[in-house]
Amino acid sequence: MNTSGNKLISSIRDLDLFGKKLFLRLDLNVPLSDPDAEGHRAVTEDTRIQEALPTIKYAIAKGAKVILASHLGRPDGSKKAEFSLEPVGAHLAKLLDCEITLADDCIGEGIELLAQSLKNGQVLLLENLRFHAGEEKNDPEFYKKLAHFTDIYVTDAFGTAHRKHASTYGLPTTIAEKAMGFLIEKELKFFDQLLEKPESPFFAILGGAKVSDKIKVIDRLLNNLDGVVIGGAMAWAFWEALGKTLPEGAKKPETKDIEIAKILFQKTKKLDLPLLLPDDTNKGFDIGPQSIEKFISFLTKAKTIFWNGPLGQFEKPEFSISTFSVAKAIAEYPAIKVVGGGDTVSAIKQSGVASKFQHLSTGGGAVLEYLEGHGLPGIEILKTYPNKKALV
Repeated sequence: MNTSGNKLISSIRDLDLFGKKLFLRLDLNVPLSDPDAEGHRAVTEDTRIQEALPTIKYAIAKGAKVILASHLGRPDGSKKAEFSLEPVGAHLAKLLDCEITLADDCIGEGIELLAQSLKNGQVLLLENLRFHAGEEKNDPEFYKKLAHFTDIYVTDAFGTAHRKHASTYGLPTTIAEKAMGFLIEKELKFFDQLLEKPESPFFAILGGAKVSDKIKVIDRLLNNLDGVVIGGAMAWAFWEALGKTLPEGAKKPETKDIEIAKILFQKTKKLDLPLLLPDDTNKGFDIGPQSIEKFISFLTKAKTIFWNGPLGQFEKPEFSISTFSVAKAIAEYPAIKVVGGGDTVSAIKQSGVASKFQHLSTGGGAVLEYLEGHGLPGIEILKTYPNKKALV
């Protein structure tokens, strides 16, 4: 099943995987613990791994020779032990209850031999792709080496789909059979719904530091929205635009953010679109109790909610009250609730109500870029056209 607006992209369901060497690009860039006394690290938060499981299990069940690939951290093109995927592989093996072979590299004759020796349903995890500078440079020499042991290409790495890297962009240009996995299919389903036919009333909750980071998304969604709720440090740009005195402790917004806030006031006024701002604050690092109640009350009639950016510095307990309170309130609303952005997803999970949200995206910057309407390179490259051959 293809999501609306992406009908030229195949799903992994559309491919015959049996006996084929499947290069499965995932986003396994997860946080790890500090090394223990023996130097071992462990996965401390496994959302991205959990989200990848349905696609991996499907590939195993269909008899593919499964070759998993990912990056981890920023090793800057050299092999560094602290960025090894070994702890990820160990964690994944427990979740899948199967043996996973961890390669000591991701290209080379040894890796090609490992891939060739795989039996149907077996899993090989390549070492960190970013141990090679060619990954981030989208170097043809690098991705052609990946192509040597690839029959079919499938990506489920939504969080890196906005980057033109070798494994997300270059490699699929050389492979005729390519598709998206179940995670990307789910991500596109929810975000396409926001862009095309969200159930009304549709509200956006926007927080974080800068309104300039969000303005393109707001512009794209504006005609679909029935209201916008503003929190976080970006709210102070709107206060400045209104001539209000900033709360003590609040960081003064940049001039460009103030100007964008003024423009947004004009646009929402022209559309007769409610734009809610905090009226009170908690020492300038969170919105205050009156604002929390106002926001919760306003959102009660929502049928669709998109949330990007926490409403305060939720990492500190004393400034987490608004974000957690709003999360717990809207969790009970009979609305489609979609959350994008790493900090916001983390906050929703910490609030204890994540299971009551329909979608917590695995993408950070990819979410905003997709909603801005540019198209993500790692997704656009999956589109296949009649009579178009791979660029081998």
